[in-house]
Amino acid sequence: MNVLWVLVLVVSCSGVGPKGINTRVAARPESVNIGAILTFNSSIGKVAKVAIEAAVNDINSDPSVLGRTKLNIKMKDSNYSGFMGIIEALNFMERDTVAIIGPQSPVTAHVISFVAQELQVPLLSFSATDPTLASLQFPFSVMTAQNDLFQMTAIAQIVDHYGWREVLAIYLDEDHGRNGIAALGDKLAEKRCKISYKVPLSARATREEITDMLVKVALTEPRIIVLHASFSWGLVVFDVAQYLGMMGAGYVWIATNWLSTIIDTNSPLPSDTLDDIQGVLTLRMYAPDSEFKRKFVSRWSNLTRGVTGYGYIGLNAYGLYAYDTVWLLARALDAFFDQGGNISFSNDSRLANLHRKDLRLDAMTIFNGGYQLLQNILQVNMTGVTGQVKFDSDGNLIHPAYEIINVIGSAGNRRIGYWSNYSGLSVVPPETLYSMPPNRSISSQELYSIIWPGETTQKPRGWVFPNNGRHLRIGVPNRVSYREVVSQVPGTEMFTGYSIDVFTAAINLLPYAVPYKLIPFGDGVNNPSGTELIGLITAGVFDAAVGDIAIITNRTRMVDFTQPYIASGLVVVAPVRRTDSNAWAFLRPFTGLMWIVMAVSFLIVGAVVWFLEHRLNDDFRGPPRRQLVTILWFSFSTWFFVHKENTVSTLGRLVLVMWLFVVFIMNSSYTASLTSILTVQQLSSPIKGIDSLRSSNDRIGYQQGSFARDYLVNELGFHESRLVALKLPEDVATALKDGPRKGVSAVIDERAYIELFLSTRCEFSIVGQELTKNGWGFAFPRDSPLAVDMSTAILKLSESGDLQRIHDKWLARSACSSQGAKLEVDRLSLNSFWGLFMICGLACLLALLAHFISMVRQYIRYHSDGQVSSGGPSISSHLQTFVAFADEKEEEAKGRSKRRQLERGSGSNRSELESADSFTSTGRPAKFSSNKSLDTSSTEAYSFSSTGRHAEFSSDKSLDTTSTEA
Repeated sequence: MNVLWVLVLVVSCSGVGPKGINTRVAARPESVNIGAILTFNSSIGKVAKVAIEAAVNDINSDPSVLGRTKLNIKMKDSNYSGFMGIIEALNFMERDTVAIIGPQSPVTAHVISFVAQELQVPLLSFSATDPTLASLQFPFSVMTAQNDLFQMTAIAQIVDHYGWREVLAIYLDEDHGRNGIAALGDKLAEKRCKISYKVPLSARATREEITDMLVKVALTEPRIIVLHASFSWGLVVFDVAQYLGMMGAGYVWIATNWLSTIIDTNSPLPSDTLDDIQGVLTLRMYAPDSEFKRKFVSRWSNLTRGVTGYGYIGLNAYGLYAYDTVWLLARALDAFFDQGGNISFSNDSRLANLHRKDLRLDAMTIFNGGYQLLQNILQVNMTGVTGQVKFDSDGNLIHPAYEIINVIGSAGNRRIGYWSNYSGLSVVPPETLYSMPPNRSISSQELYSIIWPGETTQKPRGWVFPNNGRHLRIGVPNRVSYREVVSQVPGTEMFTGYSIDVFTAAINLLPYAVPYKLIPFGDGVNNPSGTELIGLITAGVFDAAVGDIAIITNRTRMVDFTQPYIASGLVVVAPVRRTDSNAWAFLRPFTGLMWIVMAVSFLIVGAVVWFLEHRLNDDFRGPPRRQLVTILWFSFSTWFFVHKENTVSTLGRLVLVMWLFVVFIMNSSYTASLTSILTVQQLSSPIKGIDSLRSSNDRIGYQQGSFARDYLVNELGFHESRLVALKLPEDVATALKDGPRKGVSAVIDERAYIELFLSTRCEFSIVGQELTKNGWGFAFPRDSPLAVDMSTAILKLSESGDLQRIHDKWLARSACSSQGAKLEVDRLSLNSFWGLFMICGLACLLALLAHFISMVRQYIRYHSDGQVSSGGPSISSHLQTFVAFADEKEEEAKGRSKRRQLERGSGSNRSELESADSFTSTGRPAKFSSNKSLDTSSTEAYSFSSTGRHAEFSSDKSLDTTSTEA
């Protein structure tokens, strides 16, 4: 039995159960080898070295993290050499290393990532934040700091927040610099911004090379400069820029987080260096304030006290992320061991054939648990000195955020806000916004005020006209017709005209000088096409276009236009003739149909009022001829409000009020129209507008080179064979006079031209409505800041009245309209008044219906009993009776009904008397006598003799309905 218990104990300790199944977690190793590749003498490396050592000591001294397992960290110095970094990484691969922290250089990280993927050794990089390292190409490369993609997103949002559209990028010409600027370009494009110039510099750029580069930059247009530089020459760029006067007012410098790293690591900076970077914006990876972070910051001075050879070492953001990287790896290893993972390596069969005496590549082994450890790293969720450490589905840390720093004063560190991928720009810490719904609206984006280079708080414009000796090439249409708008002075390179004066006045209002040269476009024989001129801007032939350029949809897709300086839509011009007044002019205000409808309405309303008043009002009764005259007189007298008949019924008054309102509107409209016809000279034309042209096959003229042709064909569907191009105003006049047979029936052109054309030609006029609503503007390349400034200048010209004065100088003429002539207006038709007639007709219909129902009820009440008692007449008899009732005055009908009711009552009383008093007390019959018949509404008096003899009733006259005789 004792032997059996010993065997069970041995099996339990060895973890082997039945059939060799592992029944417990494998034993943890005593130590785990970790490598780190840094540049010890760099701003990042010297801080990261201290932070990594501190993290390893904290982990190894806390048994609750890895138990008895210790981290064995080996750090190597690449000494700014990518080659040495690669060699050190390969050495780590030969020494059973489970993970490598670093390398610090993105160039080295790209190379080592291929080796790490082959040997399945995770690379944890807190400083190589090249966006391409987070791609699917390098699955074993884990970025434990903020991806540079988010930093470039923050810069793009700052640029958009201040309304800038172009930036200039100076960057280190290696993977980290190129890929970062490429990401910036993508993010700017999302905001409709762009990098107009890219200036690369090598890692070993000299001061002379930097000076030559900045001299070229100073001659360019943008003044927003993004510096994605190397630590080695970044400050030299600012020093040279200060020497060249590029750190003054008007410039904006945005440095990536390399500058904040230098400031944090080497603070305080020398005063000369601080003077060079005053007003610069820079970013810093954001770590939320926490107790864990405050404790680590308070320990920093003790941690760096024993470090010699580097001077003062300040804590920067990379130091915080380096510290959390070690803890991240420790948490992943702990989970790895809890899952039964063990540290084992195997030879790579593909390296076995590469055995050489000088190169021991076959000594590099594959970490068998590398993939499992990588998954544990990506699944870690912990709280470190940088806040919550957790990866999203793309392998990036969650909640990326940056502090935005304005370098100013001796401290050189003034925070003006934050950027986070959750809510954009804000002045409150990002973690306070995570509990709220994300808000990316423009109004919610906010930063504190900035002191820009030159110690100014006024936001720089962001660009200047390039001071490179090159003039702005401006294309000007060389017109043949309407030279008042724009024309070239013969024999010179000068231009005159309305558009030129507006352009000159606007450009003189700009706060900077703009050297330009006007270049004619066109052969001087034909009017050039504005669309072709716009196309040359897109092609780069011209830098802008000035002239009578209409702002239309297809052109706005190619260029940016300024604010329109004149409204000019398409209108239709046709020949007109004077319409003289005649004896029948009073009929012209209304159309024929309108007169007929009005006459019928008068008769209908008169008949309705007669019907409503006939049974109540004596004014509407009498012989048929008189009633017909009354209807006609009452109907038409309401036009002049002279009707004498009074209305007594409520329904009649309601109908009359509605009708008088209609008559008032009609009377006012007629008076106004007739006054216009008789007092203003009228012009008429067979062409009423674009609809008249559509319904005919007549030819239509347009100005040569105008967009009117494309509009008529593409938008309105006119066939090209109907369109005739006309060059000069004289050609237009001749074609219109010749008519549709030899010329054209109408011409379609822009209003500005037509007003000039009509100023001396009174036999033509604009007919119909304006076809389009557009204007003229100056054209510039897409996203050109000059277009915005010119628009502002045009608005200033308009507000000051100068724009109107320029217009009056060139385009104001004594037009024919000033002589009192106008195009014949459309006659008033039923379309303008059918609503009134409908309301009035509805009122009449309702009144008739209500009156008819009331009359039927009266008929039933006063006549039904009498008809039933007479034996039930036929339908025709009922109809005749009803018609007679309707024609009868209502008071008479009511009186007759009352008499009939009383007659029925008296007859009943008489029957009772006859039956009760048929015999007297003596048994003799009673005797009744009457000289005249009794009235139907009277009751007979009777008396009985006291002796029982018969009573005698006598009456000399009919009894009054209200008297009774006994």
